[in-house]
Amino acid sequence: MSSQTTSTVGNENFPEPHENFKGNDRILFGMIFGVLAFWLFAQTTLNIAPVMADDLGIETSIMNIAVSITALFSGIFIVVIGNLADRWGRVRTVKLGFVLSIIGSLLVGLTPSGPLAETFLMAGRISQGLSGAFIMPASLALVKAYWDGAERQRAISLWSMGSWGGSGFAALFGGIMAANVGWRWIFFAAVAISIIGFLMMRGTPESKASSNSKYKFDIPGVLTFMVMMIGYQVVATQGGNFGWTSPLTIGILVVSIIATIIFIQMGKKNPNSFIDFKLFRNMTYTGATISNFLLNATAGILIIAMTLIQLGGDLTAQQAGLLTLGYAISIVAFIRVGEVLLRKFGPRKPMIWGVLIVILSIFLLMPTHFYLDSYQWMVVVAFSLFGVGLAFYATPSTDAALVSLPEDQIGSGSGIYKMASSLGASFGVAISATVLTAFSANPESIQWIEGVISYIGRQDNVAIREAAFFAFGVNLIMAVAALISIMVTIPKK
Repeated sequence: MSSQTTSTVGNENFPEPHENFKGNDRILFGMIFGVLAFWLFAQTTLNIAPVMADDLGIETSIMNIAVSITALFSGIFIVVIGNLADRWGRVRTVKLGFVLSIIGSLLVGLTPSGPLAETFLMAGRISQGLSGAFIMPASLALVKAYWDGAERQRAISLWSMGSWGGSGFAALFGGIMAANVGWRWIFFAAVAISIIGFLMMRGTPESKASSNSKYKFDIPGVLTFMVMMIGYQVVATQGGNFGWTSPLTIGILVVSIIATIIFIQMGKKNPNSFIDFKLFRNMTYTGATISNFLLNATAGILIIAMTLIQLGGDLTAQQAGLLTLGYAISIVAFIRVGEVLLRKFGPRKPMIWGVLIVILSIFLLMPTHFYLDSYQWMVVVAFSLFGVGLAFYATPSTDAALVSLPEDQIGSGSGIYKMASSLGASFGVAISATVLTAFSANPESIQWIEGVISYIGRQDNVAIREAAFFAFGVNLIMAVAALISIMVTIPKK
């Protein structure tokens, strides 16, 4: 191939492809298929986890790890892979992401019942998480490189529909597939869509950052960050099984805290740290990123509601998924409304309104003492409002985070902001599932709530209904914390 010249887009140098190459819909939808493989197919476990655990004979606590570990590994590596994609080549990185998606989906779909189930499942879920870390930042960089003006805005909107829309329809899609063809076919279908996406990327010219850009892979930082995050995740998901005050739990927590201190200290001194700590001197960026982490953590309400309705109400995964249809529709329908509100009011008010709507949606899910018939309608309304709240929040929050940064920090800042989304979802799901499982397994610890709330109807499911109430309460606390972070840090003007 002949040499490529470079052009500057934002704060990065992008090479201009041969003969002023322009992106087309074949390439765009090929990349969107990769985004859907992660957000639509891989995230169906938020709904079908009880079905999978029962079929594979896996303990609920292990299944909870499998659900959250995909977003965890995506979050850990998304910034690192985004930086390396500029050097490796963004097309090559996206294609590697497809390969990881195919491998991971095959491992999950072919997971055998018995002693090898946990190994297959965890390996597959980790591979799916890594595929998201490879595909998302590199594909967005290709959109910036190969689309311009109104065509780029259209490409970004369609890409965003793949991620937001995919996550919105994941519970419904997973329930329908599990009920009609079996949960394994979700992941076999993910293999097919990944292969199609890979083939649609054929012939796309490579795109890299300028060859004179300097970057050293922060191996110590990545390894320390992994120890830190995985340690916290293990404590969140397995602390109840180990015993919250057991030497093992305390030991893992101490190691994670030490790793956190080391990571921060090394990062402050290392100019090539994959997390630029100077970004957090900007309070607007910090507040937007923290609220982004916390609001994404409220994704835990999905696994709580789906588990509660299936185990406590004897609904199928398909019936439970149908109750989230309003979430899928509203988040797609209102995502552009957040953009309009941003232009009219600035970021602070729409962000606050969005979080307040999310808080209202969680309140609507907390009356788990109602009859199932009434509660199902509350779930429908709650998830519809949840989608509206996230849609109001999304664009203003991203704008507040990135516009507040100088040009030379936008690249790293956007990567960290996106990482906060994945890690927030991972920890939110893990914590929610752990609280639900721990309290439902030990109902005597929360039986005092029966003196405050009267649980009407069936009494054989009171334990999980009580546990769900407290698990929703944890999500409510996280949403309120997000609201406080916005009110404290995002300027009124």
